[in-house]
Formats: sequence, C-alpha cells, structure tokens
Amino acid sequence: MPSLRFVVKALSTEGVAPSEFARTMAPHPLMYQELPHDPEYQLYNDRLTPVRFADVTADEMYWKVRREVVLRHTGEMPIEFVGTDAERLANRVFPRDVCKVRVGRCSYQFACYHDGGMINDGVMLRLADDRFWMAQADGDLYSWYRAHAADLDVEVRDPDVWVSQVQGPHSLEVLAAVVDGDPPDPFRYFDIAEVSIAGQPVTITRSGFTNELGWEFYLGPDIDREAVGDRILEVGRPFGMIITSAQVFRARRIEAGLLNAGSDFDRTVTPFEAGLGGFVEFGKDDFIGKAALERADRACRTWGLRTEGGIAQLGRAISRDDVPIGQLCSTAWSPYLQCGVAIVRMDDPADGPGTQLDVESYDGMMLRGELCTLPMYDPDRLIPRGRLIDIPDRIE
Repeated sequence: MPSLRFVVKALSTEGVAPSEFARTMAPHPLMYQELPHDPEYQLYNDRLTPVRFADVTADEMYWKVRREVVLRHTGEMPIEFVGTDAERLANRVFPRDVCKVRVGRCSYQFACYHDGGMINDGVMLRLADDRFWMAQADGDLYSWYRAHAADLDVEVRDPDVWVSQVQGPHSLEVLAAVVDGDPPDPFRYFDIAEVSIAGQPVTITRSGFTNELGWEFYLGPDIDREAVGDRILEVGRPFGMIITSAQVFRARRIEAGLLNAGSDFDRTVTPFEAGLGGFVEFGKDDFIGKAALERADRACRTWGLRTEGGIAQLGRAISRDDVPIGQLCSTAWSPYLQCGVAIVRMDDPADGPGTQLDVESYDGMMLRGELCTLPMYDPDRLIPRGRLIDIPDRIE
C-alpha cells in the first residue's frame, strides 16, 4: 500500500445541508484568519488545526518565531475541574504534586495508566483553590477524569475554551501594545493573568509550545472572540506578526525537547523512558501508576538526534550493522542548526548522547546521525523565561 497523507480542506457551507458529523471536526473560532493562506487541516482533540499553509514555507515560519513574532491557533483542549475535591482529583491523576501549584500559576502535567504507561500531557492552570483547567495535547483524558472522579465532589467539564499562541522575541511587546491599560506586572514564566483586550476579558499565560518568549490566550464562550483575535493580529503586524500553522514549531520544539503526545511517547512508554522522570513525585499521596513506576526501570531512552545532509525517516529507521535499534519519533530540518533534527527512542538505554548511528532518510538514502541531549541548546530554558535574548542570524 502506498504511503498516504490525509488532510481536511476548508470549504464553504453556503447552500450545503448541515451534517451531524461536523461536530467531530470543530473549527477554531478564529479559523477565518487562516483561510486566506489556503490551509490544510488535521484533527487534534476532535478540533481542526492547520498543519500547512500554501503560501508560507516551514522555513519562513521558523525564522518568524525565532526572530520576530507569530500567531497560531492551536487544537489544545482545556478540561475544567471545579469543586471542593478539584485538587484531590488532580493529585489522583497526575504524578506531579498539584498542592505545590499556587493560584495564578501553571504547571506542566501528564497522566499515566496504572501500569505506568503515559496517556497524555499538557499545561495545567490553577485558576482558584477549587478550579483548574488542564489544556491537554491530542488524545482523550476527559473520560479518564470522569471515571476517577466518581467518589469525589468535583465537576469535570468542557468549558468551551480555545487556545491561541503569540510566540517570538517581540511577543511581550505585542502584549504591552494590545492590552487595554497596562500589561500584567509581574508576568513570569508560567504565570496566569486576567487582562482586557478589545474590551473583552481574556485569560493569558506565559507559556507556549515553541520554547521561545511568548504567551497564550484562552478564548471563552461568553466574549467577542473575533474582536480579541482581530485586535491581536492588527497590533502584531507592525512587529512582523504572521499567522502560522503547526509547521512553525516542528523544528523548534524538537530542538527544545518539547515532546509531542502520541509520537514521542504513548501508552507503552513510561515517564522515565521519555526523559520525564523528574516530574514524578513519589513523596506525594497515591496517584494512578505510582506502584508500577516505583518498580520501573528509571533509565532514559529518549534523546535528540542530529543528522547531516537530510531529514530522517519516521519509524524503526535507526540501525547499527543493519539491525534496527531505535525509533524515530519526530523529525524535521533545522534552519538554524543546518542539519536534520529528531527526537528518538532507543531500545538500549546505553545508547546515549555521543552515540553515532546509521539513519534512513525520508527519501531512502542513509544518513550518519549522532545522539544528543535535549534541549539541543538553551539547556536552562532561558529564552522562554526572557533571560536570554537570542535572535539568531537568518541563514539564506
């Protein structure tokens, strides 16, 4: 069977009978900003998210987020826990201690099965003592939360909130210019703030899936979403802002070691194998998967990979002496590093940074690759914290 790629094209519904199946492909409320760029969409959390624009290349998007600023509408889906036992539910399903997260702060979290395999991850927002949003990556956690909340005084619901990102070195300048009044101060990495944009109340966070300086805004159902989106795009354009697709973060998030649920880890992978063991806190009360993780091998098997002269093929494409020894999970070309970059999972944890490998490229050629640590640069993540102003030269 030939290799196939499935995408969704946006088409007008004028004169077309409504379909009950459309609910499985919900569009972002600001999708209209993307349509002039002839986008291709894929499903993400049963929401449509753009993966490619016909008139903007992946390299152009990469340099925009590294040198200027971009706006991207995501498919992340916030799920809300609210009620007396909201914190208790969060601590039951996440291995990281939620009690340490103050109101007004975010926290990276993930959920595991009872056998220690990972389900999904995302950014959790603590909006109040008894109210959280978990903005999850692609996959189903809603049913998991509901199943484990049966004995608790907590409501688990979809608040109909949509997430967009403003990312890049000029992102905080855009924020200062777009809010009504003064920007939030302080506004530290992983802070939450409530602001007014175009007269509308908007929740924002100092976060994003690029590891660049940036912020995200959460559009609720009871505001004029279009007014907010149009104002941000209008204010951002003098700073170089463009609308981007998921292509904007492929190379950048691989360089940064930001894992993609479903490809860089799945239900067969423990947090330790994924390099996320530091987020498992055994000192807290019992959580789902704790017993299995206490018995698990704690060796990391997930690393970065650099390949000279080409982009590696996804799949079991890493070999030594023609024997497969690892999995290519994510792959792209880095315009900054001028080489192929990838996230890989090795069969043997002894294969770590510095190991040289034979890697199959997407066009069938063999490449020489070398494993490296993640992130590939900025190991202390100073760029998203605003402590390192890194605007690299663009390589033409």
